[in-house]
Amino acid sequence: MYEQKFMLRAIELAKECAAFDEVPIGAVVVKDGHVIAESGNLKERQLNAVCHAEIVALSAAAKAVGNWWLEGCEVYVTLEPCPMCAGAMINARIDALYFGAYDKKAGACGSKVNLLEAGLFNHDIAVSGGHMQEECASLLSAFFSRKRKR
Repeated sequence: MYEQKFMLRAIELAKECAAFDEVPIGAVVVKDGHVIAESGNLKERQLNAVCHAEIVALSAAAKAVGNWWLEGCEVYVTLEPCPMCAGAMINARIDALYFGAYDKKAGACGSKVNLLEAGLFNHDIAVSGGHMQEECASLLSAFFSRKRKR
């Protein structure tokens, strides 16, 4: 069940990313009502295209529980996941995904494509988007506006 405090934490992580010239996206993994892992984007700092906030947070969550199988976990992320991240969530067997802003250009949870459509793969994930959408979207808009001015 969606809890706003976890999306607020994802937003904090996203804000921290902007200070490092990273696209401001934050992700939080929750199990049994507790944060077990979190991350912001690390692509620029790690010089690695796969270091999306969701991938890094899922990796940390697997270490925290001692298993790649993240059954019983929920992910909160400020932007609709891309195909890579949606696929990682399917493979990790998370229970639910809650995201903020929709991504019409690369969103893989309904905006551009829907990799999380029920019955499409061997594991279904409950998906709910648009949580704190304006706040999440404004972080991205402000970030790219600043970059264009530079």
